[in-house]
Amino acid sequence: MADRDPLDPAALVSMCDAALSRAAGLGATNAEVRIERIHSQMIALRDGTLETAADDTEVGVGLRVIHNGSIGFAATVAASPDAAAGLAELAVDAARTAASAGGQPIELADEPAHGYVEWTSPYRTDPAEVSLSDKVALLGSWSRRLLDTPGVDHTNASVLSVTEDKHFADLAGTVASQRRVRIHPQIEALALGPDGHGFETMRTVAPPVGRGWEYLEGDGWDWEAELASLPELLAEKMGAPSVEPGSYDLVIDPTNLWLTIHESIGHATELDRAMGFEAAYAGTSFATFDKLGHLQYGSPIMQVTGDRTTEHGLATVAIDDEGTQAQSFDLIRDGVLTGYQLDRTIAGAMALGRSNGCAFADSPLHIPIQRMANVSLQPAPGEGPTTEDLIGGVAHGLFIVGDKSWSIDMQRYNFQFTGQRFFRIEGGKLAGQVRDVAYQATTTDFWGAMEAVGGRSTYLLAGAFNCGKGQPGQVAPVSHGCPSALVRGVSVLNARAEAGR
Repeated sequence: MADRDPLDPAALVSMCDAALSRAAGLGATNAEVRIERIHSQMIALRDGTLETAADDTEVGVGLRVIHNGSIGFAATVAASPDAAAGLAELAVDAARTAASAGGQPIELADEPAHGYVEWTSPYRTDPAEVSLSDKVALLGSWSRRLLDTPGVDHTNASVLSVTEDKHFADLAGTVASQRRVRIHPQIEALALGPDGHGFETMRTVAPPVGRGWEYLEGDGWDWEAELASLPELLAEKMGAPSVEPGSYDLVIDPTNLWLTIHESIGHATELDRAMGFEAAYAGTSFATFDKLGHLQYGSPIMQVTGDRTTEHGLATVAIDDEGTQAQSFDLIRDGVLTGYQLDRTIAGAMALGRSNGCAFADSPLHIPIQRMANVSLQPAPGEGPTTEDLIGGVAHGLFIVGDKSWSIDMQRYNFQFTGQRFFRIEGGKLAGQVRDVAYQATTTDFWGAMEAVGGRSTYLLAGAFNCGKGQPGQVAPVSHGCPSALVRGVSVLNARAEAGR
């Protein structure tokens, strides 16, 4: 049994049965077991030479129980029926210990059994099946192409890929086998200033996606066009003037706006954070529960959904880590806060009815917690304006492309964001790049000043692999779709001057 694949169907059945039957025998009213194998790989090249090639495979079994109104959790890397049954003893003991500390009994929100569910995210080629030599060759060719261009002094190229196999079973009768594949390629060009003083960078803005290796071959992104554009963009940036601080109308590309959504909406509408139950990684939330249904989060054109069913979304699943079916749900409708992201624990505690499927653990050895869905700003109805249309409506402003650094306060309210590429807008037309831009606002002022959003043609699903939350910390992949947007009268700082340089 020691050499048996823990994800072999017979092994899965025997381990799940052992864990769940023992938990039930010990008096658990709810029990969920997860058996997972997570393979991740990071490859990085510096100036076309391999610098990092790191592979990691994690295999384990995790069991969560509810016993006498308290939660207990235990996990092991030993994949056998005996080890799985032993987890029930440990998890129930943990629940008894938690009960001794007092507090309100835990009541999970009701969720029907979903029977057997088998689901795989859409991909063609599992990155784990592509040879290291082929991966290095592709990144190397991209790097050499840039290095052969005058004005490019250095390059950094990388690709991070994850293949996640997860088998879930609970006492209610849901059994789910799911595979998620995701990938994030990046390449950055760097130019040194005259006599080696100063530098500028220009990075690709291709987002991480729930796709396979085919993404690097052009399925879902035009790498040829972006690689061709980088040297010219970088050269223009090197000679660009530093921005004059002041109030600007901003047209923001989805490659930048996704991060503003993530920080000021995604985390702020996690109900555990809004209730003060979660404060790790930048605090709680200004969008407290008493404001539900009447907080004017933004302008009336603002429609934001949470969705765990989005095609190619990084947070997309069929069944979450508490056995809840994936759903799409409103968070902000006509600019008003209308919902939160929920798991069964917080939905039950707040008597909100069914969870909307936002439980996730980043490892079989970690307990599931409430995590972010794919939180997305919806485009304008119908054909809607193009990005060029939005730019055409601006007399004096900036067009912002690509994400970079950010900062947000402990209530998800005051924030500052930078980006990769900044273009002046004068008289409705682009008028060259500027440097050192940072835009600053409060959450409600920023979204309240959003005058227009682009149509479906401007919409892009972007996101990140590494959303952090919890103590001990966990990371989760999440996508954020959005169109281009026009936001009026936003305060812009000169980041270089603010730093005293």
